[in-house]
Amino acid sequence: MSDLIQLEKRGHIAVMTINNPPANTWTKESLAALVTTINDLNEDRNIFALVVTGQGEKFFSAGADLKAFADGDIANASDMGKAFGEAFSTLSAFRGVSIAAVNGYAMGGGLECAMACDIRIAEEQSQMALPEAGVGLLPCAGGTQNLPWLVGEGWAKRMILCGERVTAEKAAQIGLVEEVVPTGKSLEKALELAEMACKQSPSSTARCKTLVMSARDGRSHADGWRMERELFVELFSTEDQREGVNAFLEKRKPEWKNR
Repeated sequence: MSDLIQLEKRGHIAVMTINNPPANTWTKESLAALVTTINDLNEDRNIFALVVTGQGEKFFSAGADLKAFADGDIANASDMGKAFGEAFSTLSAFRGVSIAAVNGYAMGGGLECAMACDIRIAEEQSQMALPEAGVGLLPCAGGTQNLPWLVGEGWAKRMILCGERVTAEKAAQIGLVEEVVPTGKSLEKALELAEMACKQSPSSTARCKTLVMSARDGRSHADGWRMERELFVELFSTEDQREGVNAFLEKRKPEWKNR
């Protein structure tokens, strides 16, 4: 585990902090550490939710350090592109609920990291952008794919093609974040939502997330309904299904096993 990624476990919740001050930029080392962290969390059946935030009070993450691309080396660009892609696709595929606590600037790969999470909570001073085209690059870690899904093609083009930076308030208006909170309160709110997620069956949540994400793949409505029925029946092979129904009937809180 790299010191660039800090992990704390609070019951069923993991809190991951991007820790590369002053701007919490991503490096090959921290991207590899992110992959390792998520894979380990997927194996830990006691973890149901993940909160991602940035170290300090100013930056969630400023994305990649542009010094890494100053020499125009194609091999290096290929390696970094693959590292970013693997890291954030792994984050998107986390089996539990992931929540980004955006505690400041989320730029480039920083915003792509937040968009790889299921839910985004932004502090009121936060600003977000995908400014890569302004320096001769482009978003290569899901930015051109996730942003239009969240905000629509028009705003995605304003942010990517025109380099427009948005405030937290505007981000909420266009659907880029789900809620804006006062400065210093994003982690608290993210943890509140994570606690809510932990009350759900983790076996059910994982399958629901798969179904919601599958809508991005262009499947027909009929295929989506078929998948719902198949995964519904699949739940009856889990301990959590029996525990959930019986806990309700017995008027007690369920004790989820995540299996």
